[in-house]
Amino acid sequence: MTIYYVALGIGILAGIGGQILLKVGASAPDFVSQLTRPSTIAGLALYGSAAFLYIVALRKIPVSVAFPSVSLSYAIVAVAGHFMFGEPFGLKQIGGIALIMGGVVLINQT
Repeated sequence: MTIYYVALGIGILAGIGGQILLKVGASAPDFVSQLTRPSTIAGLALYGSAAFLYIVALRKIPVSVAFPSVSLSYAIVAVAGHFMFGEPFGLKQIGGIALIMGGVVLINQT
C-alpha cells in the first residue's frame, strides 16, 4: 500500500512543479510564444507525469481520499507563488490553506 501513497505524493509534487513552470512560461509576450517556451513544455510534461502517478495511486487508494489529498498542491503553490513571484499572501490565504490542510488530515485518518 505504501507504494501507492508514494505515487500519490510524487504525483502531487509533479503537479506543483508543473504549475510553477507554467507560471514561469506565462511571462511570454503572447500566447503562441508561451506555448513554445521550454518552461511551458516542461510544465505540461510534469502535469502528464502527475496524472500518470495519480492513476497508479488510484489502484489502491480510494478516490475519496486521493483526490482531496491533491488539494495540498493548491496550498503549496499558493505559498510558492508568494515567495517566487511576489503574489499576495494574507490572512485569507492563510485561513484557506489551514482549512485545506485540516481537511486533508481528516480525510487521511484511518
